[in-house]
Amino acid sequence: MSSIRALVVAGNGTNCEHETAFACLQAGFDEAASVPIWDLLAGEQRLADYELLCLPGGFLDGDDLGAARACANRYRHGRIAGTGQRLWDELRAFVESGKLVLGICNGFQLLVKLGLLPAVEPAPRQCVTLTFNDSGRFEDRWVELVCDPRSPCVFTRGLERLALPVRHGEGKLVCESEALRSQLDGAQLVPLRYAEPETGEPTERYPQNPNGSPRGAAGLCDPSGRVFGLMPHPEAYLHRTHHPRWTRGDGGQAEEGLGLRVFRNAAAFLSS
Repeated sequence: MSSIRALVVAGNGTNCEHETAFACLQAGFDEAASVPIWDLLAGEQRLADYELLCLPGGFLDGDDLGAARACANRYRHGRIAGTGQRLWDELRAFVESGKLVLGICNGFQLLVKLGLLPAVEPAPRQCVTLTFNDSGRFEDRWVELVCDPRSPCVFTRGLERLALPVRHGEGKLVCESEALRSQLDGAQLVPLRYAEPETGEPTERYPQNPNGSPRGAAGLCDPSGRVFGLMPHPEAYLHRTHHPRWTRGDGGQAEEGLGLRVFRNAAAFLSS
């Protein structure tokens, strides 16, 4: 592929679109367009013209109906002007064409509401959700994360540990059944877990696990590994000086922040 382009969907309460677009450019994308969802519905932009779809963090519609619920209905039922085609159909075609989707925080919540994660059934259906933190409050802190090297996730390839910030009030991953949770674990569809800083072991202990997700689940991917959602913010750690303890060496010696590697993995996959 001669060039790779990222589409970062903005509007209706997102507030991390600029950082996410910048992360894509830093990672090697030739273009990263920040586009309001209304441009997609107006037919002024098309998902098919891009290789990576980023759904960034924020507070979609104020989370008034639960995180990303209203926006999920917008994708499912909104029709593209001049075509009559649902935006949902264009989104499904984008995923099925072999391209990449990254949902961060509110974007992760949107992917599970749409049923695009974990996508363990042929037809998209919501079978997990992200609900209120066990603490009962908004959590804004840095966390340690451990990656599953066996996961098919494109975005976490070659990664072992990450330190990233979280900023959410609804981040606890809940499955409709224990059988489903075991299925996700068995298929390695939980590529990222909150971890104890000293040992790197997945944890449910607060505050290392900021929301109480069972088994420390901090993200999900689909069986193809091409659709990935996570609650922590990789776009917030693009340079070592973004780490709150960088002057003490916790940001490492490399100039790049660890979050940028998530975007570099996407660029490498699309360029191969």
